[in-house]
Amino acid sequence: MSSTVLAASTGLDFSLAQQLTVVALCALTAYLSHLALAVFNDGVRPFMLDFIQGRTTRNATAAVSFGLSAGFIFGLGAPMALSSGVLNPWLVFLPTDVLGILAPKKWLAPLLGGAWGAVVVFGLDGANDLAHDLPVDFLTAMQQMATPILFLFTLFPVLAITKQFGRLRGALAGGVELVLVVLTMKAWPDVFAGAPAMAVGVLLLMGFAVTKDVRQRRAERVAAGAATSAAGKAPGRGAGGAPGEVEPMVSLFGASAARLRRHLPWFMVLGAGVCLLAQLHVFGGGEATSFLIAKGQYAEAAQVDFYRALGFIPLIATTALASGAYGIVGFTLVYPIGYLLPSPWPAIACGALVFAAEVLALSWLGKALGGLPSVRDSSEHLRGAIGDTLQLAILFGSLIAANAMGGGLGILIAGGLYLLNEAVGRVVVRMAAAPAAVVVTGIVLNLFHWLHLFTPVKS
Repeated sequence: MSSTVLAASTGLDFSLAQQLTVVALCALTAYLSHLALAVFNDGVRPFMLDFIQGRTTRNATAAVSFGLSAGFIFGLGAPMALSSGVLNPWLVFLPTDVLGILAPKKWLAPLLGGAWGAVVVFGLDGANDLAHDLPVDFLTAMQQMATPILFLFTLFPVLAITKQFGRLRGALAGGVELVLVVLTMKAWPDVFAGAPAMAVGVLLLMGFAVTKDVRQRRAERVAAGAATSAAGKAPGRGAGGAPGEVEPMVSLFGASAARLRRHLPWFMVLGAGVCLLAQLHVFGGGEATSFLIAKGQYAEAAQVDFYRALGFIPLIATTALASGAYGIVGFTLVYPIGYLLPSPWPAIACGALVFAAEVLALSWLGKALGGLPSVRDSSEHLRGAIGDTLQLAILFGSLIAANAMGGGLGILIAGGLYLLNEAVGRVVVRMAAAPAAVVVTGIVLNLFHWLHLFTPVKS
């Protein structure tokens, strides 16, 4: 099957409009990071409240951001961009988080962010051309990662259902997805076979969660009615300390939502820029999406990123309300919208409106999530399942890539580097360790070739 043949052979050669968009968006995101209005890294956002309230310094916050981002930038973002020919958020937005927070002056933040954008659009193309000219072309070999990433990613709803609702429902979802994948490959060979399967899997998960919440609410209403009836026959009691415990959190959420609403014009500009970048089709919001964009399968890419958004909306909403800092890409809903729009101007308008709606809806969304515990848990399980499937897919795909460029020696070096990273306590985060190991393996194999110790594997 040739469904994973990529368009990455065109390299990272951007048009002027694409170059200007990336540079301008990097400048903007660095500026908003400097103002502590938005960051991309979900792990950094909880630390922003202390920075906003002056309990920690700019340098300390920048150090946290760099520590949580460096592995993803160099171990995942850069290798994925070079192998797919498509930019990704780890490469574009994680560095602007760090640069924006680190910049001591407002005017310096957009300059540093814009400079990083220039490095991305001009430097990567040169690095791509250089790597393809090497005797051991490890970038072409890394395209082998596409197949395991795309197909194993299809299983994340099955894992989420199994973890939340048990083995029986998980097995049912797995069987349904397998049937749909086989049917799609047979009946619609031009469609990514995992797309319909993922759709049904996510719908099953949400259906199970909503059903559980509806039943729980019904049971609570019955119990409340019984308690009210009993209260009429017994002396009344106070409500205890619960309201006092909730009030500080409600106050914090309200202040954070109000802070973000005050800067709504900035968020509308940000939404317009992110949606425009997605519409230009040089950017993918995730690992699987990057390879789908590279193949020109924009509808399937939109579907994949929409399902990913379901797992991250509750996290982004709650951390934004708790910290006062929003996500650089919002709820990521502008990704699929941008992929599907036919031209830049509708993307700019839609991106601005979507971000405005998201920011204005934050308070309501926080309250709604509080009343849907199973749906909230489903999002947690979705995020965990996405991570589990991608860890396996990226590791497996990296070993295939190592074999493609170096045979057993390539597997030995790449696998050894991955295991060494595990043994020393994961200096590089697990998700990024395998692609980084493949890049290092490619460099080592080229050195061996120049020393006449290795003959490149013929493709």
